[in-house]
Amino acid sequence: MAIRKIVTIPHPILRQVMPEINFKQISLEGLKKIIDDLTETMFAADGVGIAANQVGLNLRVCVINAKTGPVVLINPKIQKFSWRKTIMEEGCLSVPGVFGTVKRARNVTIEAQDPKGEELNFKANGFFARIIQHEVDHLNGKLFTDKVIKYTQGEQPKNA
Repeated sequence: MAIRKIVTIPHPILRQVMPEINFKQISLEGLKKIIDDLTETMFAADGVGIAANQVGLNLRVCVINAKTGPVVLINPKIQKFSWRKTIMEEGCLSVPGVFGTVKRARNVTIEAQDPKGEELNFKANGFFARIIQHEVDHLNGKLFTDKVIKYTQGEQPKNA
C-alpha cells in the first residue's frame, strides 16, 4: 500500500467524468492495489471518502469510510434520491481550507460493483448517503463547491 498525492483544484482531472472500469481489462491484483492505496490515502488525510480522480487516476472507483469499515464502490450510480433533503457542512480533500453548507438527499439508492465485479444494490441513509453523493459527484467531474449554499470557512475558489 502507498499513500498517494491528493490533487487539488484547479487540476483538470477533478472536472472530468471518470470512465467505467471494465473488469475484463484490469487485473484484480492491480485493482486491489489501487483500492488499498485509496484507502490508505483517505485515512492518512483524515478523510471520510475519496474518489480515484482525487489522486489523479482516471477510474470510476471510490472508497467510503463507513461505520463498519471502508466500502469500495466501483462504477457507482445513484439510482434514486429521496425527496427529503438535509443541509450540512462539507469540505473536500481536493479543495483544502474551504467549507460550506450543501443540500443533499437524505437517502439514496445505489447500484455499483464490488472489487470482484459482483453487483451491489443498496440504500444508504444519513451521513453515509451524503458521502456517497459527494464521491459520486467527484466521479462525475463535480465538486462540492458547485453546490454550496453558503461558505462557512474560506471562500469560493476562483479556479474551481
